[in-house]
Formats: sequence, C-alpha cells, structure tokens
Amino acid sequence: MDLKSLKTFQAIVKHGSFIRAAQEMNYAQSTVTMQMQKLESELGVQLMERGKEIGLTKAGRLFHDQSLQIVKKMEQLQTSLSDMKLGEAGQIHIGVTEPTASYRLPGIVGKFLSLYPNIRISIAISNTPVLIEQVRRGELDFALTTAPGTGEGLYYEPLFEEEFVALLPPTHPLAEKDVIVPEDLREYRLLITSATCPYRRKLEMVMQEKGIAGLDTMEIGSMTALNHYVENGLGIALVPQIIVDADRKGLDARPIGDGLVHMSFGILCKESAYPFQLAAHKLYQFLKQALAGPVKEPEIV
Repeated sequence: MDLKSLKTFQAIVKHGSFIRAAQEMNYAQSTVTMQMQKLESELGVQLMERGKEIGLTKAGRLFHDQSLQIVKKMEQLQTSLSDMKLGEAGQIHIGVTEPTASYRLPGIVGKFLSLYPNIRISIAISNTPVLIEQVRRGELDFALTTAPGTGEGLYYEPLFEEEFVALLPPTHPLAEKDVIVPEDLREYRLLITSATCPYRRKLEMVMQEKGIAGLDTMEIGSMTALNHYVENGLGIALVPQIIVDADRKGLDARPIGDGLVHMSFGILCKESAYPFQLAAHKLYQFLKQALAGPVKEPEIV
C-alpha cells in the first residue's frame, strides 16, 4: 500500500468514476484499475462495488475515512522531510550569555522564525564556562559567548566587541565627571558579578594591570540585575552599554577611560561541527548578519 494508491482511491471516491480519477491523477485508466486491484488484494477486502456507479462497501467507507488522515499525515511528513533537507525545518539547540540573551536575541530570533516557521529553537541561558561544556558534550549546536580563551577542539568566531560603561546614581560624586577612569573606583563600592562571570574576570585582570587592589566590592549574581542595585544606591557598576536604558530615571551612565573593559563576543562550537549543517547554518548566518560588527577572522581555540 503506497501513497499513490491511497490518493487514487480517494480520487475515485471523490468523482465516483475511474475515468475522472485517472484524468485527475494523470494516469491511464488501466493504471487506476490495477492500483485498486492491488490495494484490495493487499488489504484482503473489497473496497468498492463496481457497476454503472461506483459505491463503497462497508470496509471501503471505513478505509476511506481512515485514509484521509493517513494521506494528510504522509503529505505533511514529506513536506517536513523536504524542508529539513533544505534547512527550512528541524530542531536547533543554542546557548547564549547575558546580556545578549535578554537584550539582543529575542528580536533576532523572532525575525528568524517569521522567515522559517518550521524550525524549532531551544535556548539555554548561562555563563560562558557552562556553555563551553555543553558545546563539548554535544548538547548545543553552538553558543553565543565571550571568547573562551584556550580550548582544544573549539571553534570561535568573534562578531563584535562588547563595550562597557559606568552606571551610577545621578547623586553619586562621580556623576560630576564626564569620563570615569580606573583610579576613580578606589574610593567607592563597586558592584560586581559572580566569580565565574567572564566580565568580572576581565575587570579583575584590568584592575590588577592598573595596580588597583583592595576595592570595596559587593557581588551581585546577575548581570542584568546590576542596574536595579545601582538605582537603589548600593554602589556603581561597570555594565555593557546595551543594558543601559537611556529613558530610565535614577541612573546615569558615563564612558570609561583608558579602555577599561571591552570583551569579544561571538559564536562558539566544536571544531568538528563547523561549518554547520542545514537549519543550524541558516540560523548561524542570520545571527552573524544581525550581530556582527567589522569582519574578523575566525579562531580555532
């Protein structure tokens, strides 16, 4: 029993005629007759009562009702397989760090899915070290992260530099300055992210290079929560420019002098997974176009 025979059977029922069914299916009438004889032989029952008019037996009516759903599902399956072959269907698992997860990705993914509605995307949000391990284990097709440093078998393609600003209340003494420099941070509490956060490690490295130690710090586990703690007067924070809401009252942002903090952000995957296949490649290209700044060379890390 094949899809063509089922469609021919349905055409016969629809028109009540072998001749008109043959015309619709673009078959010779003998082909239609042979298909129905073979179908009844395979099922072991008579489906149609032949005469001046074509009628269905009781088994034929049951088979017709059930075959409608069978044909519909088989056609959907064929379409899905065709879309998958073209990269227009499938399941993609990606990971992403903050603040891109909250501030950049939703709009980009929304536009992508409007173009490819049959692609399914699942998004894991975590820090770079966790996402690196998920990429290594094959749990993610790729991840959007800060640069991973060294890591055998990993492929990293930088897309842009994440620029940071100093976030502080308007009443803070440093709000009088146009630009914040590292030395300004000595006398005030600095809100920092968790120890596993690459942004914090970058900050600590830069401060060490500047010879600045013993800062008054307060750890806040979420990068995207920092602005709320600043707004409530608990300290100042160095945050990615993108999370600063220009319309938000109770917060000021100042540029940071001496290139204090900026970090590479890009696409990370296993070296063996690149170039990506099918649907994942379409998403990769879309993200690259949406996120990339000046073109940079991919890195094997």
